[in-house]
Amino acid sequence: MFLYWAIFQQVIMESPIGNNPTSDFVLIILGLIFGFVILVALIGVLFFIWLHASTLRVKEIESATFVNLTDVPTLKSGQKIKVLTWNIQFLAGNQNNHFFFDGGKDTWPSKTTRKKVLNQITEVIITERPDIVLLQEVDDGAKRTEYEDQLTELLALLPKEYGNHASTFYWQANFVPHPALMGSVGMKLSTISKYQITQATRYALTGIPSQSWIVQQMNPKRAILEVQLPIKNSGTLIVMNTHLSAFVQSSNTMEIQVDQVKNLMARWQTQQYHPVIFGGDFNLLPSSFAYNLLDIKGKNYYNPNGTELSPMLQAFESIPSLESMNGDDHAKWFTYSPNHIGPAAADRTIDYLFYTAGLTLVEHKVRSEDTLMTSDHLPVISVFTLP
Repeated sequence: MFLYWAIFQQVIMESPIGNNPTSDFVLIILGLIFGFVILVALIGVLFFIWLHASTLRVKEIESATFVNLTDVPTLKSGQKIKVLTWNIQFLAGNQNNHFFFDGGKDTWPSKTTRKKVLNQITEVIITERPDIVLLQEVDDGAKRTEYEDQLTELLALLPKEYGNHASTFYWQANFVPHPALMGSVGMKLSTISKYQITQATRYALTGIPSQSWIVQQMNPKRAILEVQLPIKNSGTLIVMNTHLSAFVQSSNTMEIQVDQVKNLMARWQTQQYHPVIFGGDFNLLPSSFAYNLLDIKGKNYYNPNGTELSPMLQAFESIPSLESMNGDDHAKWFTYSPNHIGPAAADRTIDYLFYTAGLTLVEHKVRSEDTLMTSDHLPVISVFTLP
C-alpha cells in the first residue's frame, strides 16, 4: 500500500491536475478510493488462495491410501464372505442429534457419548464377524469430534485381522465459518477387510451445481471408494463404498450421481472374473410405496415423482431387495431413523448393498434389534458365496 501511494503521488503531481493546488482534496479522495479498491482486490485474491489451499482438492479419479498386514490371507474361489455396511454418523449415537444440517440446534456428541458408541460398534462387528466392513461418516481431524481419528480408534479395539483397510476423505477443510462448525472438518469413507487389498481408488461424484464455487469448496465432495481384493486363481472382487448427497431435491444431482454409480458398477460387470459389491448410504428411497409411508416432513427430502435410485434397482440385485422393501414385512428392512420421530424409530430404507451376477446370496438382514441407538442408520449385512 505504501508503494502504491508513492507511485500514485508521483504520477498525479507530474500531471496537469497535480500542479493545481485547488485539486488536492479531489486527489486525496481519488487516491483513497483507488487504494480501497486495490485493498479489496488483494484481500479477495488472498481469500481465494487460502480457500483453495485449505479445502479438499481431488481429481476425477485418483489412488486412495490403503494398508495391508503382513501375511494377510487372500480370498478363495467359492468361499463365503460376509459384508457389513454402516453409516456410523461420526459416533454421535441416535439421541440428541438434531444437528444444524437438518435444522436442529443440538450440540455435537460428547467424548463420553462417542466412546460409548464406539464400543457398541466394535461389539457389533466382533459379534457379526464380517469379512468386509464399509463405513460412512468416519470423522478424522474434525473440530466437532475433538480432532480424533475415529477409524484408528475403532481398529485399536477390533481383532488384529481387521488391520487391512482403505479410506478417502469426502469432507475436509481447515476452517468452515458456519456458526455450528467454526473450525476444521474431516470425514471419510473407510473400508476394512480381513483379506488382502491390492488397490484402492477414489472416484469423484458430481457436486451440487446450484451451490456457489465458494460453498462447494467447504461442503462435502462426494466420492466412491473402490478396493480390489484378489481371489486366488480366480480374478478379483471389486468392493465399492459410497455416501451420496442429501437435501438436493431442487436439482438433478441425485440422478447424475446414481448414473455415475451405475456406470462404474456396470463397467466392472462386463469384465469376467470381477464380481462387484457396492454398498453405502445412498440417501434415496427404493420406491413410491416407500415414499407414501413417510410423514409430511420425511417426504420433503425425496422426489415425489419417483426415486432416482430406480436405474440401480433395475440393473442389479440389491440388499434389501425391492420385493422385500415393498412387501408386507417392509418395516424389517428399514435402515434409517429420523431425528424428528421420538422415541427413535426407523421408518425408511436408504442404505443398500448391490451386487453383480456370479455372487450367490446366502443370507441377509438389517441388524436393528440392538443398533437403533448406536447411529441414526442401521447396519445392512449380507453373506455371499464367491464364484
